Amino acid sequence: MRLPELEFRARIVRGVRRFLDEAGFLEVETPVRIFAPAPEPHIDCPPCGRGFLRASPELQMKKLLAQGLDKIYQLGPCFREGENGSRHSDEFTMLEWYRKNADYRDLMADMEALIVSLAGPLEFRRLTVREAYLRYAGWDPFERFDRDRFDYDMAVKIEPALSGWTFLVDYPVECASLARISDGKAERWELYHDGLELANAFTELCDGEEQRKRFELARAERRALGEADYPLDEEFLSLLPLVGSAAGVALGIDRLVMALGEENRISGARVLEIFPEK
Repeated sequence: MRLPELEFRARIVRGVRRFLDEAGFLEVETPVRIFAPAPEPHIDCPPCGRGFLRASPELQMKKLLAQGLDKIYQLGPCFREGENGSRHSDEFTMLEWYRKNADYRDLMADMEALIVSLAGPLEFRRLTVREAYLRYAGWDPFERFDRDRFDYDMAVKIEPALSGWTFLVDYPVECASLARISDGKAERWELYHDGLELANAFTELCDGEEQRKRFELARAERRALGEADYPLDEEFLSLLPLVGSAAGVALGIDRLVMALGEENRISGARVLEIFPEK
């Protein structure tokens, strides 16, 4: 990475912090090594001593909401095993922010304002998942959900069709993860720039028992796939109802720098240590 790219990245990071600080968010820092990652199929955290390097600070930040904070953000390193390529790195920089008494629509407004503060006036498109699949894949995942077909079509048909800045909104309940479900849909969106996924946002599920059921289903799926079985974070599950209502979003900083700097590889958007081939 050359000096101009480093300076551009630093300007983006300063702008992100300035925007959130001025909006009344408190910057926080939570552990990078954790002992009970959120179990999600196909997202693997590298082992580290007696724990794991985090794929996200999500559970730890929600614990802070449960203890009384209401507008928080964190910017720092995250890790995922086996993710390397032009758009992926096994170590990356994530920005996450959370607001109590807010929903995913509030976070869309936050996100638009943040991007505009960094890049100037832009147009944002909103497209529901149902509309996207009917238009580009020819079927409705809300009528009969098929996980393999959904994932394949997302990668091959949907994402390549998303030009410009596009919010993909309202997911099938089977894709809820940690999101609240209402009116037969998961209150979730993802932000894309020219087919590159940048961010993922939820109106947060704040029901500890329902979240436990989802975690157990995810653990069973991970075991069936031969993936590591993570223990449940019992502290998180016990504190979750104290959050009340909240919304949160995770934004990949490296990919944001790619989008705003017109880079086509993630290596052009972050400092990477190159290991010599053996």
